[in-house]
Amino acid sequence: MCFYQGSLNEKLHGHSLECRSSCDVHSGEHFCACDVCNKAVSRQSNLIKHPRIHNDKHLYTCGRCNKTFSRCSNLRRHERIHSGKCLYTCDVCNKMFSHQASLIRHQHIHNGDHPYVCDVCNKAFNRRGNLITHQRTHSGEHPYTCGGCNKTFSRPSHLVTHQRIHSGERPYTCSVCNKMFSHQANLIQHQHIPSGESPYVCDVCKKAFIQRPYTCDVCNKAFSHHSNLKRHQHIHSGKRPYTCDVCNKAFSQSNHLITHQRTHSGERPYTCGVCNKMFSHQNSLIRHQHIHSGEHPYVCDVCNKAFSQRNNLTKHQSIHSGEHPYTCDVCKKAFNQKGYLISHLRIHSGERPYTCDVCKKAFSHHCSLINHKRIHTDERPYTCDVCKKAFKLKGYLITHQRTHSGERPYTCDVCKKAFRKKISLTRHQHTCCDEHP
Repeated sequence: MCFYQGSLNEKLHGHSLECRSSCDVHSGEHFCACDVCNKAVSRQSNLIKHPRIHNDKHLYTCGRCNKTFSRCSNLRRHERIHSGKCLYTCDVCNKMFSHQASLIRHQHIHNGDHPYVCDVCNKAFNRRGNLITHQRTHSGEHPYTCGGCNKTFSRPSHLVTHQRIHSGERPYTCSVCNKMFSHQANLIQHQHIPSGESPYVCDVCKKAFIQRPYTCDVCNKAFSHHSNLKRHQHIHSGKRPYTCDVCNKAFSQSNHLITHQRTHSGERPYTCGVCNKMFSHQNSLIRHQHIHSGEHPYVCDVCNKAFSQRNNLTKHQSIHSGEHPYTCDVCKKAFNQKGYLISHLRIHSGERPYTCDVCKKAFSHHCSLINHKRIHTDERPYTCDVCKKAFKLKGYLITHQRTHSGERPYTCDVCKKAFRKKISLTRHQHTCCDEHP
């Protein structure tokens, strides 16, 4: 028996035809199946429309933007974007929507409903699309491919953002200085004003600061965005949910994993517009560009020495403070930089993680590998600005320049004789000390 109540005769008539069709509306049985993908549908009319997905047949075209659709109903819904017509209103907050499906999804916010559940980890979502995207973390599926470099992505939005690297598109513009950005997050950070918030302004110097309403309950560090707080909390929990599928190294943040994976792939997506040098990290490109601009934005507040990179300023400031916070557990030698300690520890471990891909010689320091490779390439990047002689190592150039300046920085403590090279002083001291016991 059918208990359908139609308000209009034509609706009832159409429904009656469905009741008499070969597809059972009430039982939920599906007698009609697509011969391409075997998807079952409950109405024969849907079976006629469904194959358009496979043959890319789009019969209906928007008269304003020429976008095409396989179904007339989809075209009608799309046209509401242009007309601004909003037929569906949320009865809680009165927000209006042009599509009923958008209203239904919105209402999940108010009722807390999460009807879509992952069958692998049981995580629940209020939108089906979010569930589908999440499931790709388990399957490893990356259906969206960049036509420029063939890199694949799990989300179309990630592909769109990535493609701006190739196109140079910067769709987000600062309304104050007209500076353009490829990511909206970078624009927000540039403006120093998080969305919907006002900055804190110093009464004395009028400098503005970002509001940071999200505070870590462990160390009280504050953040302007909730997502940044969540990433920070991994430091305290020790949680490293992002794992490299090549070397199994784990990271607390997804962007750290993405950056790390470039060490395996060799990808260098960031290119200098002046010299075309390529970099695997955006920060490396920004630091490099200071070479061309001559900019030194980081200034020591003790001696006013300026640096092009912030980390170089931090390292320099330890000279004034005398602080050596990094100590070797083996020999107790202390260092003012963590990198120096890591390099020093290789003396004890014998580790040589950097290998020449030409002769397979291994090195304990990355800079040593770079210097070594110039033996094979004969690259000479350091040039004397007086006589134009070129050198493979910066130290060789510095020593050479003393022939022009006359500088002799190495002095014998016994006879006060001065030398341009440290090795010349060392050789001299052997004979000088013998002569002056």
